[in-house]
Amino acid sequence: MSDSDYFVHESARVDTPCEIGSGTKIWHFSHVMAGVRIGHNCNLGQNVYIDADVEIGNRCKIQNNVSIYDGVTLEDDVFLGPSCVLTNITNPRSQVVRKKLYENTLIQKGATIGANATILCNLTIGRYAFIAAGAVVRDNVPDYALMLGVPARQRGWMSRHGHPLEFDDKGIATCPESKLRYELKNNQVRSLDLPDDTPLPASMSSGTSDYSELKASRSRCNS
Repeated sequence: MSDSDYFVHESARVDTPCEIGSGTKIWHFSHVMAGVRIGHNCNLGQNVYIDADVEIGNRCKIQNNVSIYDGVTLEDDVFLGPSCVLTNITNPRSQVVRKKLYENTLIQKGATIGANATILCNLTIGRYAFIAAGAVVRDNVPDYALMLGVPARQRGWMSRHGHPLEFDDKGIATCPESKLRYELKNNQVRSLDLPDDTPLPASMSSGTSDYSELKASRSRCNS
């Protein structure tokens, strides 16, 4: 792959060999270790560290001051907020070397990890799950779940566009922005109008509604 297929800022370091997809951008003071695999159209912000052999999917956005260690895998369309923390050893000790005992963490397609959130290791964060800023996640997270607090607890469900879902007595909810419908059944959420693994169409891939306006609209409807 030629250097023109992706962008690396002059202050960043990319060790070889590694695989970096076309359209990916790696910004100031970031470091990508050898053996890393990064997909297409990703964005790595300032001071990002990617450990050896980490795998990152397509269209992931990794904000400033995030380190992704060996044992962590990101699927497509994952968002990692500024300074969030991903771990790979449950009981670290400086005196005890556990390099062959790294625990795996899988962050599945479309999930969001908020700023300063902490994800303990050996967990799976489900598709389109939404981990709020500052939350500390200690358990597996279901698809579309909204997690808040320390320790993080589920407080609801979120749409692919990042809006709370309010289910009716038939278990159906509509995203206020995209108008896509979702079904809640047996404590699991799935999309009715667009398969969960299908990329958003171009008409839905740009935000059209301010979150605060939609929140105010819901409050008026519920009053």
